[in-house]
Amino acid sequence: MKHRTLGKNGFKVSEVGLGCWQLGADWGQDISQETGFNILNEAVKQGITFFDTADVYGNGKSEKLIGNFLKTTDAEIKVATKFGRAADSYPDKYSKDVLRKTIEGSLKRLGVDSLDLLQLHCIPTQYLKDGAIFDWLRELKQEGLIKHFGASVETIEEGLICMEQEGLLSLQVIFNVFRQKLVTELLPQAEEKGVGIVVRLPLASGLLTGKFTKQTTFPDNDHRNYNKNGEAFNVGETFAGLPFEKGIDFVNSIKKDILPDDLTMVQLALRWILDHKAVSCIIPGASSPKQVIGNAAVSDLKVLSSETHNALAELYKTQVHQAIRGAY
Repeated sequence: MKHRTLGKNGFKVSEVGLGCWQLGADWGQDISQETGFNILNEAVKQGITFFDTADVYGNGKSEKLIGNFLKTTDAEIKVATKFGRAADSYPDKYSKDVLRKTIEGSLKRLGVDSLDLLQLHCIPTQYLKDGAIFDWLRELKQEGLIKHFGASVETIEEGLICMEQEGLLSLQVIFNVFRQKLVTELLPQAEEKGVGIVVRLPLASGLLTGKFTKQTTFPDNDHRNYNKNGEAFNVGETFAGLPFEKGIDFVNSIKKDILPDDLTMVQLALRWILDHKAVSCIIPGASSPKQVIGNAAVSDLKVLSSETHNALAELYKTQVHQAIRGAY
């Protein structure tokens, strides 16, 4: 497993991390502590040192499971969590007291004295512009409740706003083969400012695994069902904002015309992201140890050819871009 540095004043992270949304059972499958531990143990075995979670994943279940796991291992794991989407704050009840209370809850569930990284969790743009919330983060960092802070954002505009803030370690963004606008409009700016980039939804909610067909269905409590058209939150968080059937068409085009013979769709999709040097870490989720092993192995793959990169850029420009829905 190769490592990169998260932000100019940050810490080393495995370039493949682990997204832990699914440990909170928000993907239609309730994961037991035993299964969760198997996934986390395999991640450690594969050299993964960065776990990404949030207070709202399973209403604290994901954090609690990670906290229980941390008691069982000596591995040097950095855990990033989030603030800003729970009912006591979102969409318009943000305050320093609520922020402090949320951090204290996360500390308790994770069983740590200070959070490695606290990220604002896709909070409304107006609060990012106002900036007071960053003052609170700086204060709580001085107090030692958090070691670093960053922001998980939905749009390029929000990313650029956050990058103006002193002390911002990282941005978490949606970036994948189907969301390429960041290549020119955000990544160079982040690199210039020394802001780390954590990439969520690298497989576009599983679309880029190549395993789905137009007949695939998802459980009622899976966001790939209840948010497929943005009914519950930003449509971009589900299938990269693409209509599901359209996404399947694009995946089939990649399989037919672009996918190198020696790679799987997952390998192509994850390697494509890692080929961008501004990226610090990708955080694919995993519902089994086998998926963890497959994701981690991408770190050792060689970079994609310029022909493959050019073909994916062309597909995005000519077909995918205009099909994406939602703020981007």
